[in-house]
Amino acid sequence: MGGYLIAPSLLAADFSRLGEQVAAVEKDADLLHLDVMDGHFVPNISFGPPVIASLRPVTSLTFDCHLMTTNPDQLLPALAEAGADVVTLHIEAMPDPSEAAKSAADLGLRFGLVLSPPTPFAAVAPFMELCSMVLVMSVQPGRGGQEFDSKVLSKVETARNWIESHELKADIQIDGGISPATIMAARDAGANVFVAGTAVFGAPNPSEAIRDLRRVIEGET
Repeated sequence: MGGYLIAPSLLAADFSRLGEQVAAVEKDADLLHLDVMDGHFVPNISFGPPVIASLRPVTSLTFDCHLMTTNPDQLLPALAEAGADVVTLHIEAMPDPSEAAKSAADLGLRFGLVLSPPTPFAAVAPFMELCSMVLVMSVQPGRGGQEFDSKVLSKVETARNWIESHELKADIQIDGGISPATIMAARDAGANVFVAGTAVFGAPNPSEAIRDLRRVIEGET
């Protein structure tokens, strides 16, 4: 994808009016981040392919699906059918994701891997050539509204150095506690895709909140 991209996380939206919430960010978002939780890999349950399919007709935004599930590969066909564009799987759930990456490609999905805060970049390094994106979690996966953990920034730097030294084109996404106060540090460490939940959907005007984030990362404020 390239460039600086902002991906509002629907997990922080008002679930009673999801269509309206998507419409509120349509103009200014680059991706829509969709957290799929199964109640096993993480304690909470969010939504799955049926909800994603219901949203597909109402927006042209790229659907960026973060799978916080056990056996995430089993969801890939249903997600592809629902209209997903990108799938990111936790390396902790699938230590060898080679077959999942192939399945995703066969289904027309862009593929990426996710690192929880305790997991080192070395866990995904052998599989980076399979990835269009690597997602570094800056909070513990499974619930929104947590505080940004700056300790993961060194991992973002490692990922950026690896990608550049190996001449890869993968994006680096960061998710958790992203706000105008933290997004610049994430950008400077090497991230270029920023997931923001509470900072966007918790704001009075979600589109203006996205524009505020963009102004910060583009150095306008």
